[in-house]
Amino acid sequence: MARAPRPVVGITTYVTPATWGYWDVDAALVPLEYVNAIERAGGRPLLVPPIADGVDETLDALDGIVFSGGSDLDPDLYGQETHPETTGVVKDRDRAELALLEAALARDMPVLAVCRGSQVLNVALGGDLVQHLPDVIGDERHKHTPGTFADHDVRLESASRVGSILGERAPVKSHHHQGFGRLGKGLTEAAWADDGTVEAVEDPSRRFAVGVLWHPEAGDDGRLFEELVREAEAWARVEGDGRARAAVGKLREEAEGMS
Repeated sequence: MARAPRPVVGITTYVTPATWGYWDVDAALVPLEYVNAIERAGGRPLLVPPIADGVDETLDALDGIVFSGGSDLDPDLYGQETHPETTGVVKDRDRAELALLEAALARDMPVLAVCRGSQVLNVALGGDLVQHLPDVIGDERHKHTPGTFADHDVRLESASRVGSILGERAPVKSHHHQGFGRLGKGLTEAAWADDGTVEAVEDPSRRFAVGVLWHPEAGDDGRLFEELVREAEAWARVEGDGRARAAVGKLREEAEGMS
């Protein structure tokens, strides 16, 4: 008996200068940890560069999607002036990912949004951001050393989706200086650091729409990716049946037109 194909899970890419061999060029790339996490969870990873048009065509190829980490979002997208510590804005990536995320949510496609990705999720639903958390909490514990993850625990809401996956408390790896401000429409708080910072949000009305400020791909706990892949597989079955019925209907219409 042939094995069912793995669900295809997209991973949005960074846009950043990169160096390899003799080359030093702008590149669309993503840390390999994301690819490995999806592969270990049973999915088929597919990189999705930030292209604003053709969103529906892109989503037609996917069964679920991870919005990856990266640089700060353009504060103009959520109605704020730029803070001095807000850096690395890539406006083309921001707008492409917002369009992709809004379209994915409209389909109720499973979404796992990581760090920056969770901020894109919040902004896409009308929320805003705290541009520099040290202004609020008084220290840089969530990003104490650039290029090194900060290890800490989070407390999870037991009734939340992410809490049902990870339990009441979990160790995580963070590398962010921004956080959630006003939450977007439909989002609820799902996890908190010990300093009170909201570390995860989700929309309980959707199949799977979870955003975490930490980096699960960098740790040893793959349960969030496993749940994403399970949901992507279920979504693929439903959507696959729908696409098959639509294709049969189209063929019948064409046959009737020829008769």
